[in-house]
Amino acid sequence: MISYSIIIPVYNRPAEVRELLESLAKQICKDFEVLIIEDGSAVCCDEVVREYEDKLNVRYFFKPNSGRSLTRNYGMERAEGKYLIFFDSDCIIPDDYFEKVTNYLKETNADCFGGPDRAHASFSLMQKAISYSMTSFLTTGGIRGSKKGLEKFVPRAFNMGFSREVYQKVRGFKDMFGEDIDLSTRIRKAGFSIELFPDAYVYHKRRVSLKSFYRQVYVFGMARVDLYQMHPDSLKLVHLLPACFVIGVVFLLLSSLVCHWALLPLGIYVLVLFLESLFVNKSLPIALLSIVTSFIQLGGYGMGFIGAFVHKVILKQKVDVEAELKKHYKKKA
Repeated sequence: MISYSIIIPVYNRPAEVRELLESLAKQICKDFEVLIIEDGSAVCCDEVVREYEDKLNVRYFFKPNSGRSLTRNYGMERAEGKYLIFFDSDCIIPDDYFEKVTNYLKETNADCFGGPDRAHASFSLMQKAISYSMTSFLTTGGIRGSKKGLEKFVPRAFNMGFSREVYQKVRGFKDMFGEDIDLSTRIRKAGFSIELFPDAYVYHKRRVSLKSFYRQVYVFGMARVDLYQMHPDSLKLVHLLPACFVIGVVFLLLSSLVCHWALLPLGIYVLVLFLESLFVNKSLPIALLSIVTSFIQLGGYGMGFIGAFVHKVILKQKVDVEAELKKHYKKKA
């Protein structure tokens, strides 16, 4: 049996698929197959896939549009590997990724695993700033990809894998936003082990504009309330931090109308963000952009969480997060 089946849902992303396949063709460990699942795209990547048929064990499938969760499930049903691996189409994979994963699996015998993400040197300034805000400990990014995080590690579907035994017992992703968190929660509740492989990182492009980034994190915040209703014990104090940030910023701004010193804590936070990003990225433009992207990341998530919590938990109204997911998914194209 082949070791790894790489499952990649695609929606109108031929250029990114080419970059991803090129990085997979350079892997040191080649004990894997690649399943490209075209989710009803208008701009297909079948020709791109054919370019790599002599370099990779790659299979291409086209199906009607149903969203990324059901598309990943479609791929799992056709996968042949011992482990099922998930990347987003906008990822680039370091050439030693599967070599590292193989070594980690020998050490840990993990049932489910995942790794962090980083910004590639080729990414735009905006992409690097967004990457910083999604991974820094000064934002909610600090709860992901760290053994010293504020919650148990939860693999995300842009860099996630689990054994065939996990799939046979827990099955696949639900058609929802936050589907990877839901699946990870069900995997843990089923008694399987979940491990962070800190050196098995991928380069993840994420969003390319502030508008699309805000929309993404806003829906993340909404989805956290859905996850709370499905898995009440999954909501931790750290998940409330963005909402507290929004409330705190509003309070400080209103207080500044009476006392200008009220803005001092906000100014200190901005300075710390700037200095850390400058140290990490070695770029003044990225450091300045990081202030904006960090406020969007915290503010968008917080606003989405507050809105969904008020409507769904307090007022008992229905908020269609799934509809938001479908709009978000299509806007990625």
